[in-house]
Amino acid sequence: MFDSIDWGRADVWIAIAVLVVATGATRSTFWLVGHHIRIPRCVGEMLRYAPACALAAIIAPDMLMEGQQVHLEWSNLKLLSGIAATVFFVIRRNMLQTIVFGMLVFTGLRLLHVFQ
Repeated sequence: MFDSIDWGRADVWIAIAVLVVATGATRSTFWLVGHHIRIPRCVGEMLRYAPACALAAIIAPDMLMEGQQVHLEWSNLKLLSGIAATVFFVIRRNMLQTIVFGMLVFTGLRLLHVFQ
């Protein structure tokens, strides 16, 4: 992949430099001026849920979809593991244990070929 790039060309190095500056500027904005910005309390309360929403947006399609189709059947091992992990979390209230438990259930179902 990198063999086809002519590293001696100036436009390659300019593009890399511009991307480094753009990445640094966007990631350090709140670090540089964040202490000067006051976020309203209601916005701060709403932002508490942002990580959970982002995680759900990433995980839900993987658990519920197979290709372009919604897969809500007993053969969906990811969905079964997610349900088991959710029940485990409701009982135990420990995130790390829930992750380990969900992965163990998923691996166990895959190895046992249950529901396939």
